[in-house]
Amino acid sequence: MRTVFHNGPILIEGALRDGMAVSVKHGMIEAVVPDLPRPEGEAVDLEGDILAPGFIDTQVNGGGGVLFNDTPTIETIAAIGAAHRRFGTTGFLPTLISDDLPIIVRAIEAVDQAIEHGVPGVLGIHIEGPFLNVERRGIHRADKIRPLDHEAVALLTRLKRGRTLVTLAPDMTSPEMIRTLVARGAIVAAGHTNASYAQMSAAIEAGLSGATHLFNAMSQLGSREAGTVGAILDSDRVTAGIIVDGRHVDPATLRVAIRARGSEALMLVTDAMPTVGGPREFVLQGKRIRVVDGVCVDDDGTLAGSDLDMARAVANTVTMLGQPLTAALAMASAVPAAFLGLGQRYGHIRAGAAASLVRLRPDLSVASTWITESRSSRATPSG
Repeated sequence: MRTVFHNGPILIEGALRDGMAVSVKHGMIEAVVPDLPRPEGEAVDLEGDILAPGFIDTQVNGGGGVLFNDTPTIETIAAIGAAHRRFGTTGFLPTLISDDLPIIVRAIEAVDQAIEHGVPGVLGIHIEGPFLNVERRGIHRADKIRPLDHEAVALLTRLKRGRTLVTLAPDMTSPEMIRTLVARGAIVAAGHTNASYAQMSAAIEAGLSGATHLFNAMSQLGSREAGTVGAILDSDRVTAGIIVDGRHVDPATLRVAIRARGSEALMLVTDAMPTVGGPREFVLQGKRIRVVDGVCVDDDGTLAGSDLDMARAVANTVTMLGQPLTAALAMASAVPAAFLGLGQRYGHIRAGAAASLVRLRPDLSVASTWITESRSSRATPSG
């Protein structure tokens, strides 16, 4: 059956356009056409709400009261996806923070099963550590951090379906190991690192293409040593994730990054914990974590992910960073889709793209979402 979305501004090629309609059939966008008084098909009247590509979050540790590290299963992934879908996320990478190799294996197998069984929105996995610099570990446990070796490379690249994003510290490995990971299909990002500008530049030359939560847990831009941040801002090959909650990074600092690289090089991430759509407290690898003033912290005040959802990240990008809504929406959809190599299927409203969509009220809260199921090629509504 054909579904036609109409009577509201639609984000088309970077602009919010009125007087247009989106025709969806078999879970794919069939056409973007001028609106008609009587659309041919089942009409979805947007009633003036915005229709945009569904949000893609490449860093989701948990949601709905569950944490991926605790129980890396298909059921956990489904619960996390359902919690974040309420906030416009139609594509995500379940994210595993530093853990033992057997847990990483279980997590990869769970993501494979989730994609095979059509769990809505799962695009792959993000393995954040344990190949990090212990000095920049943040909330990651020091006893979990280990060197990257060939055994680990083989393990990290065993996912059969979807994308694999690996966050590592370039200063704790070699360009050759990064090159091997990339050659085996992984997307590599820098994070939790003390890398110098030279070390980061060598990693980028080897194929590193991402930065995990820019400015947080990495060597900063200095007057005589540009560090990890300087290398990221100086490169046109790196897409950086940013947490726009007003607490992880000062909004002025993020505005500087946008001026340096442009919004098209920055993608919104949540780094979300189980508190998104769940209780205000949880346990992370033996530590009590609670929400204080909008962020997740342990008893010592160390940041432990976030309580942010993608709808608020978009709204904050407009209000805190002064970005046009169109740019904020792209940072939540088109930019991460391109980073994952999925830009032909996701992140845009155009013929041939998947019908993974979000309907936003004027206050940017989420009215409903649609996700194209990978197995059945049909868009399932929510909300």
